[in-house]
Amino acid sequence: MQAHKPQTNLFAALCEGFPADLQSVAVEADHGLRYSWQDLLDASAMLSNLLESLELPAGARIAVQVEKSVEALTLYLATLRAGLVYLPLNTAYQSAEMAYFIEDAKPAVVVCSGINFGWVSKLAFTAGTAYVFTLNDDRSGSLLDRAAAFSRNHPVAQSAPDDLAAIIYTSGTTGRSKGAMLSHGNLLSNARVLQKKWGWRSAAQGGDVLIHALPIFHVHGLFVAIHGALLNGSKMIWLAKFDPKTVLRHFAHATVFMGVPTLYVRLLGESGLTRQVVNNMRLFISGSAPLLIETFTDWQTRTGHTILERYGMSETIMLTSNPYFEQEGARIGGTVGPALPGVQLRVVADDGQVLPVGEVGGVQVKGPGVFQGYWNMPEKTAEEFTADGFFKTGDVGRVDAQGYVTIVGRSKDLIISGGYNVYPAEIEGYINALAGVAESAVVGVPDADFGEVGVAVVIAKPGVELDPGAILAQLKATLANFKIPKRCYVVKELPRNAMGKVQKNLLRAQYQAA
Repeated sequence: MQAHKPQTNLFAALCEGFPADLQSVAVEADHGLRYSWQDLLDASAMLSNLLESLELPAGARIAVQVEKSVEALTLYLATLRAGLVYLPLNTAYQSAEMAYFIEDAKPAVVVCSGINFGWVSKLAFTAGTAYVFTLNDDRSGSLLDRAAAFSRNHPVAQSAPDDLAAIIYTSGTTGRSKGAMLSHGNLLSNARVLQKKWGWRSAAQGGDVLIHALPIFHVHGLFVAIHGALLNGSKMIWLAKFDPKTVLRHFAHATVFMGVPTLYVRLLGESGLTRQVVNNMRLFISGSAPLLIETFTDWQTRTGHTILERYGMSETIMLTSNPYFEQEGARIGGTVGPALPGVQLRVVADDGQVLPVGEVGGVQVKGPGVFQGYWNMPEKTAEEFTADGFFKTGDVGRVDAQGYVTIVGRSKDLIISGGYNVYPAEIEGYINALAGVAESAVVGVPDADFGEVGVAVVIAKPGVELDPGAILAQLKATLANFKIPKRCYVVKELPRNAMGKVQKNLLRAQYQAA
């Protein structure tokens, strides 16, 4: 007789943190509706039963490109509950990107916004997807219509720690996106560590309330924020979009806020941000992009709170964090804190030798949150791990004598704009394919609002005159808006080294003031 796998389904583990009073408010949405903990259980059960009625194969992917809503949250929970694999996709992705993801992941189910059903369903059915449903942010759509007929009872699927829970696509530096495979164990171990390290307060301690103003197709909003609140049984104030004035109003009724640096810059731009307004707040967390030291100090001065900056990746969830508790040390601006419990982190030279304290090199990590590999890319997966099992993050950094990590740069010219990763090679590929373009280079330059923005520098083919505005317009019809360079320049030549390689450091310096 075959033994059952140990029950470590992420959904079941999150439910263990729900409060005894399941009728209390779990999520307060900005359209006025309030959802109880029982509502989350009921809705996820009905959606799970719907998914199971489709008789999908084991490990089937559920691809989701919808606007942020509590119903989208329950679809995520339902996917975990049914033991299937959740595949969130940025709502800004256009047809070229969606076609790649659907063809690569081969999801059994695609859920999209009703307004996009025509073109998304065509892509999905062409790729062999059996089911396409719609889900809108006003609680309408074929997904909810179908689920309404199903039971509110559903036994949670058995899941082992290494069973796949989600695939997060992270754009590749070669232009081909990679699907990072994250297991139930990866996600649960990280959530439990953060619950302790960030001092999440139980109801008996007064209870925490999280302002959730992040997108939920991204690791930060979907895993770090949502898992933290659910595992702790903490209410979420759910904002479909970030608006600084709205967030300011909610600070009086909340205790925890998570944001990317851009959100903190925009909040600092509000005259209403005062110490009195944030008096009830316990913790401000920043991640997904480097936090400028000016933002760190300005926030400290204006609010009396010190932002806690942490560091992670789609492939690893959270790796390091500045301390929450004073006895564990200070939060130091410009650093991302020490490695989290269970995480091994080292800095190595180009030859793989581990570097001593204070020296700059490639950051490598190992730990329970590190992903299972890249979907359908065994060779790429093997390349990204060392012989002794460390993952090569691609980031460059150093560790000081106290163990605090500072990320000083990123290999392969990654641009982080408003918390989103933009890979120049991908954008260059689309520009180079445009009529009349001989070559292009995309670089990131500093920006006060977004942290970094892209600048495209383009060479025309002989005898062709290119319009920079027309180039950007063509990109906007193809790519997500956050990937579009903010400026485009047509030049006669690009700076190169003796080997003919474009010197992007010179381009960044040249266009920094753009």
